[in-house]
Amino acid sequence: MFKKILIANRGEIAMRILRTCKEMGIKTVAVYSTADKDSLHVRFADEAVCIGPAASKDSYLKISNIIAAAEITNADAIHPGYGFLSENSNFSRICQENGIKFIGATPDNIDRMGDKANAKATMKEAGVPCVPGSEGLIDSYETAAVLAEEIGYPVMIKATAGGGGKGMRAVFRAEDLHDHWDSAVQEATAAFGNGGMYMEKLIVEPRHIEIQIAGDQYGKACHLSERDCSIQRRNQKLTEETPSPFMTDELRERMGAAAVKAAEYIGYEGVGTIEFLVDKDRNFYFMEMNTRIQVEHPITEQVVDYDLIREQILLASGFSISGTNYLPKLHSIECRINAEDPYNEFRPSPGKITELNIPGGHGIRVDTHVYSGYTIPSNYDSMIAKLITTAQTRDEAIAKMKRALEEFYIEGVKTTIPFHRQLMENEDYIAGNYTTKFMEDFVMDKNFEN
Repeated sequence: MFKKILIANRGEIAMRILRTCKEMGIKTVAVYSTADKDSLHVRFADEAVCIGPAASKDSYLKISNIIAAAEITNADAIHPGYGFLSENSNFSRICQENGIKFIGATPDNIDRMGDKANAKATMKEAGVPCVPGSEGLIDSYETAAVLAEEIGYPVMIKATAGGGGKGMRAVFRAEDLHDHWDSAVQEATAAFGNGGMYMEKLIVEPRHIEIQIAGDQYGKACHLSERDCSIQRRNQKLTEETPSPFMTDELRERMGAAAVKAAEYIGYEGVGTIEFLVDKDRNFYFMEMNTRIQVEHPITEQVVDYDLIREQILLASGFSISGTNYLPKLHSIECRINAEDPYNEFRPSPGKITELNIPGGHGIRVDTHVYSGYTIPSNYDSMIAKLITTAQTRDEAIAKMKRALEEFYIEGVKTTIPFHRQLMENEDYIAGNYTTKFMEDFVMDKNFEN
């Protein structure tokens, strides 16, 4: 077992990892930028090292600084959390070369599955259902135009190195393809330094359902059931739940088997998710794989009573898994509390939190790194907390969420709490009748502003 783990991340996920390490008796090293010097993970870690200025490229994305921090503190493993370097095969490889265990996927896993075009080709080889589309990267707009006619509109063009909705465009008419192609390539090049594109048939009004998987170093994998992530705005998830209200026992068995097949085919090590689009007839298609822990992992932990961070650490240290698949015993919902103004196009709202009340009670979990007096920096993602409710049934979990959101009080910045309060009153959401298009017709009601 590792003696000391460096946490190469910030915010709530850094605190989440730190807590499990402490419970396992493992020493921790926090790294932080100058903007995060007052963060809780810096305060509670056994050691802390400043790795650069506020800009991510000079701190949390600076591999040389993170490796140096691990070496001077004698850390024998690095946990990357999610985002930043968590799916960077070069970082995983450099850790390996320096005798530091990367608590995550191997460089080969990331290379095969981190690039969306490669991932799709690999899943086809594995026999996992895939959305019809290009066999690889598309070399030009002219090629894209021909392929779009062959596939049939609507189509989705996607950046192969994409994430967070960047470099993605839905195209419904041939005359719109050129402008969407150019803007997607430009956006992807600016965001990822890679303008490579591929194309898929657009599945109209699908559900976005992902399967949580875990794999050991010996080729064995299992799944921990599904999460429904269909409530999204501009391809950014807003809330998630498990089990999915759209799921059936038969569909769960088929999707779970496909996800395990995918993980074992590539010899996947660690925890990750196989993400699917599911159409109205419950046909499912591979979309992508996330070779890391997910933001929404707590709801899976709640319904199967399983610490996924602990499992990551155990798998990285050489433990094997039983191969048993886990089914949800309860119902859990997660609302992402972002420092954003839902009444103003979800514009980021950094600043100082002047007052804070965090909800509690049976079935309530809050993962956060903020406190009264904490200043939310403008340099990073706007998520400041995850509010999770768990109950015997979906109706009870929604009722708990309504009550918890009323108690969740943050003063000094705008947050998405009013949005989530309104969502929990929405008839379609309560009925489980939603798709990835749900937010297109959603209008904020001023009655939920306070």
